[in-house]
Amino acid sequence: MKRVDIKIGYLCNNQCSFCVQGDRRKTLGNKPGNEIKAAIKKAKKACAAIVFTGGEATLRGDFFELVSYAKDLGFKSIQIQTNGRMFAYLDFCRKAILAGATEFSPALHGDTAKLHDLLTNAPGSFKQTLEGIRNLKKLGQRVLTNTVITSKNYKRLPAIARLLVSLGVDQFQFAFIHIAGTADKNKDWIVPKKFQIMPYVKKGLDIGIKAGKQVMTEAIPYCLMSGYEGYVAEDIIPEGQVVEYTGVIEDYSAFRKKYGKGKTASCRHCVYFKRCEGPWKEYPALFGWEEFKPVLKLSNSLNLKH
Repeated sequence: MKRVDIKIGYLCNNQCSFCVQGDRRKTLGNKPGNEIKAAIKKAKKACAAIVFTGGEATLRGDFFELVSYAKDLGFKSIQIQTNGRMFAYLDFCRKAILAGATEFSPALHGDTAKLHDLLTNAPGSFKQTLEGIRNLKKLGQRVLTNTVITSKNYKRLPAIARLLVSLGVDQFQFAFIHIAGTADKNKDWIVPKKFQIMPYVKKGLDIGIKAGKQVMTEAIPYCLMSGYEGYVAEDIIPEGQVVEYTGVIEDYSAFRKKYGKGKTASCRHCVYFKRCEGPWKEYPALFGWEEFKPVLKLSNSLNLKH
């Protein structure tokens, strides 16, 4: 089903060193509630699923009201993308569920407080995020996590996967860092080479697969995913809109492919050329294209499960 992602504000109680929103967290703040409601109502004409995101959506005083509004309009799926910290409070979880939220997507970037809090620049955030995940699972909710791959945590991806499995999450994703916003400012130390991360990515995926979890990667092209081609998130990202503070991207898939990601001339020889979006353009601008080799024939070990 088509989905709309609505950024309902850029304020956040984490200050992640890889955040693509960058200075927007300080300069834009939260969007007025009446404007958000108007955007939700307009999106309902084309979309059956909605994602509330930011910044940190749960910090708004009218958060439950906006979720309820989406529910009353008839959205079939209402997802909350979050750092998970407010869900450390069980009463907050219950109110969000009662308002109409149907699934939750918290972000976890380390397997220890030292690592996670280093990346979020928010002491205590790891403890709260874990408690949030535990609370949501205790209440029987669908939990889909995201981990941004950085130079500081890529070797810990298998350990993060084991932690997520132990927490009972329904799905986890490893998303390669997008070099924009704060990540661009920190690119000299926070961005790893993709060929370096892949052994750890695949070990992490294996842990989830063995445990029967839905697992995937984002922003890692097929040529680096040999044997794991069925776990490329771009294959299953729903069509839909993105409502930014300053405007609406009507077809984010087309926008992402045209303006966000890129391919090089040799990619045309790859059997995945039509399916693959390539890396975010900022990555080869920093490191070049040498890592990306065209796949000349389909793998016999394709794992096509998501």
